[in-house]
Amino acid sequence: MCGIVGYVGPKNAVPLLIEGLKRLEYRGYDSAGVAVLQADGVLAVRKRVGRLSSLEEALDASPLAGGLGIGHTRWATHGEPSEANSHPHLDGSGTIAVVHNGIIENYLSLRAELEAQGHVFRSQTDTEVIPHLIEEIRKAGGKSPADAVREALRRAQGAYALGIVFRDEPGVFYAARCGSPLIIGVGEGEQYIASDVPAILNRVKKVIYLNDGEVAELRPAGVALTKLDGTPVVPEIKAVTLRAEAAERAGFETFMLKEIHEQPRGLRTLLDAHVGKDGSVDLGEAAALLAAAAPDLQRVLILSCGTAHYAGMYGRLLIERWAGIPCETDLGSEFRYRGPRLPERTLVIAVSQSGETADTLASVRLARGMGCQVLGICNVSGSTLLRESDAALLTQAGPEIGVASTKAFTAQLMAFALLAIRLGRLRGALDAKRERELTAELGRIPDAIHRVLEQQDHIRAISQKYYECFNALYIGRRFNYPIALEGALKNKEISYQHAEGYAAGEMKHGPIALINEFLPVVCLCTPTADEVHGKMISNLKEVEARKGRIIAVVAEGDGTLRGIAQDLIPVPATLEEFSPLINVVALQLFAYHNAKARGADIDKPRNLAKSVTVE
Repeated sequence: MCGIVGYVGPKNAVPLLIEGLKRLEYRGYDSAGVAVLQADGVLAVRKRVGRLSSLEEALDASPLAGGLGIGHTRWATHGEPSEANSHPHLDGSGTIAVVHNGIIENYLSLRAELEAQGHVFRSQTDTEVIPHLIEEIRKAGGKSPADAVREALRRAQGAYALGIVFRDEPGVFYAARCGSPLIIGVGEGEQYIASDVPAILNRVKKVIYLNDGEVAELRPAGVALTKLDGTPVVPEIKAVTLRAEAAERAGFETFMLKEIHEQPRGLRTLLDAHVGKDGSVDLGEAAALLAAAAPDLQRVLILSCGTAHYAGMYGRLLIERWAGIPCETDLGSEFRYRGPRLPERTLVIAVSQSGETADTLASVRLARGMGCQVLGICNVSGSTLLRESDAALLTQAGPEIGVASTKAFTAQLMAFALLAIRLGRLRGALDAKRERELTAELGRIPDAIHRVLEQQDHIRAISQKYYECFNALYIGRRFNYPIALEGALKNKEISYQHAEGYAAGEMKHGPIALINEFLPVVCLCTPTADEVHGKMISNLKEVEARKGRIIAVVAEGDGTLRGIAQDLIPVPATLEEFSPLINVVALQLFAYHNAKARGADIDKPRNLAKSVTVE
């Protein structure tokens, strides 16, 4: 979850490292640091607790310069945020510097062994064992830096993305990956590493995605890859397809607000890619897998974490409704530990915004080991999830910099809608006419979201009434139950107002005890013409009777709640199955303006990081 940047070349590394770290600060902002090999041969380190701006101030006061350097922005795991625990970490002689994303699981035993050999540690981190271990290997066996790095990593257990600099090798640095993402930016006479493409988006046009168990030696003239045993690897160089402006705020006050407003365009892109002029769904790369698997499918299992899990809950409902296939969802963080039993002809759908979510990836590997085919739904081309899946459905939402997911989530919802329609056609549960009706209605969703965005001032005014409350309750039914969960999560993620999401029918089984005149209850009450709407009104009457403050998201023209709710957020009407795509945008804006009123750092909420690459 930490952010890593490295550079070797003719330029001064420091401004390039800082520029990259600014683009990666969404991955961690407990502390930041750089190590630079200067022209005088000194391996100099600067690191500071807190935001990157503190490190910039330190560098302004005491500048560094050199053509080789590594940088890091930290999300704390082992050890509290402190200067001692900040990266880069050095070996005992101060000649090896390391930055690390991930967790070295056997660090305690390695540390005890190294301490017995006289090594003195200065931090509480797991990372610090790496430079000390490399130092000990070199001292004991006289090995080259490259060989020492590979031997150290053969002994390390866990997950890592690493950047390693040696004082005695001024023209080269090393990078390695196992379980945590790391890319190499291939330049002309210069090379970069980074945790994510946006960090170096305006610097290179070609990248190499490191695979697990690979070590890279980077020199200005080029890159050499090996496996941990030293076997050479031929690098696969890919073109960068993202545009630099996609990682900028473009005049919006935060990345999150920009990304909320980008949702209509992103969904149109996804629809244009997968819906033909005749209204039929074509899922591209995933089409062959689905066509082969659909006739005999016994079960679908959706694996995901966090916000993606709520998208999976929505997908389960659609798949069962339109394809008639039993479908379950499971948390990636729990799946491996419950002794799962997967019948033959189970299709696993793994969902991740980043494609690097450690728990989801571990569960995918277990499922593949049990003989299941995997379809990956992801927003990042070249991610580990997509590389390890049998087929991929790329959500194409573009870079999402704000830590709290918005446009990646709605793209996942749209992807599940398209997937469920296609499975329904392949299984014979939907005919061509119904497919055209459904895709036509999906085509109207982006414009409907635009109309919600136009209500931002109205939603802001409602938030002003409730942002000082300590708690909030979100309720919904059927297709909008997962959206109640997501709305509550979004609110507590960025505003720190405690919020809980519930299935509305479950309210009387416990949460109703919380309701009083100080509790805002956000109710998803679209659409208007089925039994769910009537049940929701009954649930709202229960809240009203206990003097709860009702904020109702309703279909435009629905006046049934006017005398019940204190505040209404009218949204365009659509099919119940597609209403979550519209309703969630209203909840995103509500959470956003709650957070702004409460003075929270919206793009960088405390204790959170964008890409959860540790278990």
